[in-house]
Amino acid sequence: MRKHVSTTYYKKKFTSNCEEGFIDYGPKPIAFDIEQLTKQNDCFRTALWTGDHLQLTLMSLEPGEDIGQEIHRNVDQFLRVEEGKGLVKMGYRQDELIFQEEVDDDFAIIIPAGTWHNLINTGDKPLKLYSIYAPPQHPRGTTHRTKEDAMSAEEHHN
Repeated sequence: MRKHVSTTYYKKKFTSNCEEGFIDYGPKPIAFDIEQLTKQNDCFRTALWTGDHLQLTLMSLEPGEDIGQEIHRNVDQFLRVEEGKGLVKMGYRQDELIFQEEVDDDFAIIIPAGTWHNLINTGDKPLKLYSIYAPPQHPRGTTHRTKEDAMSAEEHHN
């Protein structure tokens, strides 16, 4: 029988997720306040929960920063903005991101597999969001303090 991880326990563990060795809680069952944890996150990307078929990451983009134009050929992605302002761009060709939408607090973004996309922070404070990948996109336990860390890890992973 798996040990129940209470929200109280979880909050104690989630004081600073940019530390080395941050815990990815998947594939254990867990319940928590996603809005609070998303707003608390200061890392570019942190894998919070990774299972066999789904992954939840928290993200924080600095003003003017973007996720980086990318495509996940076999991964559907769901983004939810908890705080901040941004511009999402999507398209089926890398040079034609014809879908563009301004987003802010409480917006959901659906990115079908095989869609080029980017999200740019257009505000003056960090853009706080979470991302759900199905299936998982990043190795379990992934933590990228900065976008540069993320790009470096992806270069070494490919």
